[in-house]
Amino acid sequence: MTNSLNRHDEAIRLLAKGFADNFAEDVAGDERIHELMMTLAEEFVERNIPIVSEESQIDMAAELIMNITVTKVGG
Repeated sequence: MTNSLNRHDEAIRLLAKGFADNFAEDVAGDERIHELMMTLAEEFVERNIPIVSEESQIDMAAELIMNITVTKVGG
């Protein structure tokens, strides 16, 4: 049973590794990820950066997003 699970886990790991680039490209091109990242960035700014102006908070969140990217691990 354990060997079967280990083979299954390894097979899944290898299959996922083979599709990682495609998945990263698909996610990066999906508008929903940008919306989610913007929401997370706005929440981060609100919690961590003392900016009073809402417009400036949104601008800061957008700048944070422009400084990150979605890639596969090790890619």
